[in-house]
Amino acid sequence: MRRRHILAALAAPALVPAAARAQGNYPTRSITLIVPWAPGGSNDVVARLVAPLLGERLGQSVVVENRAGGGGSIGMGQVVRARPDGYTLLVSSASNHVFHALVSPDLGYDVREALSGIAMMVDVPNVLAVNPALGVSSVPELLAKIRAAPGGLSFGSSGIASSNHLAGELFRMMTKVDLTHVPYRGGGPVATDLSAGVIPMAFMNLPTVIGPADAGRIRIIGVGTEERVRFRPDIPTIAEQGLPGYSVRSWTGLFAPRGTPRPIIDRLAEAMRQALDNATVKTRLTDLASEPIWMAPDATDTFVRAEFDRWGPVVRAANVTTG
Repeated sequence: MRRRHILAALAAPALVPAAARAQGNYPTRSITLIVPWAPGGSNDVVARLVAPLLGERLGQSVVVENRAGGGGSIGMGQVVRARPDGYTLLVSSASNHVFHALVSPDLGYDVREALSGIAMMVDVPNVLAVNPALGVSSVPELLAKIRAAPGGLSFGSSGIASSNHLAGELFRMMTKVDLTHVPYRGGGPVATDLSAGVIPMAFMNLPTVIGPADAGRIRIIGVGTEERVRFRPDIPTIAEQGLPGYSVRSWTGLFAPRGTPRPIIDRLAEAMRQALDNATVKTRLTDLASEPIWMAPDATDTFVRAEFDRWGPVVRAANVTTG
């Protein structure tokens, strides 16, 4: 009997499930970060900034892959359907994760249940920007221009039900001006067309527009935060320019398919915490007028649920649909 117990103890490691052994060795190959927007947008910028540092800490390459379309739902759906093994992750935003999900009941899944939070990464201010040729430098001047134009003006955003789209709809509701929404497949294309004068104005994430604005191709006339962004205090808020109570923010976070083992999620969360704590990353984010806001996995899930509760009534009031 004693001999059988000894043999069983020696054989125990062989009985450990392969999945458990894989968790202990994770990662053993490259990891893909899916960005559900076109290259050049704020999510893409952040993903490419942290990917090399994540790779260093995890000991494997971390690749960024853009899967744009459907208001971010195409890339998000790819991650939802992926094997929950930590090798396909989502760099998500308020736009696709909350806003688009609220207006798209036909996604086929509940985002809050289908994806597990790994870490909240970055807080991203929204801004109102115009083409310099429009000849306005403030919100009151823009409102006068819109009211003087037959049929009003069009505004660009990174997609239907994106945070940028909601920022525009809230602006329209509060000012009662005529605005026509022009959705794009990400912030990069919006910046390109705004710079070229294809669209006269746009609501965008500040990291996407800061470069073209500094180069003089785009003019930022207001930021959508409650208070001025501490990294760019020169930009007045939209609220202080005659729209008290106006506030729209975005964010970027890292998520995994539901069912991903907790040890893998915890390792990824710690690697992201270290990446965001890197001095170079902090400096770069400051240059982009963004702020690292790392949250642990459970806190990230709680934050997402609070976002749904906060924005559900706003989306319904704006009557935003995907149709």
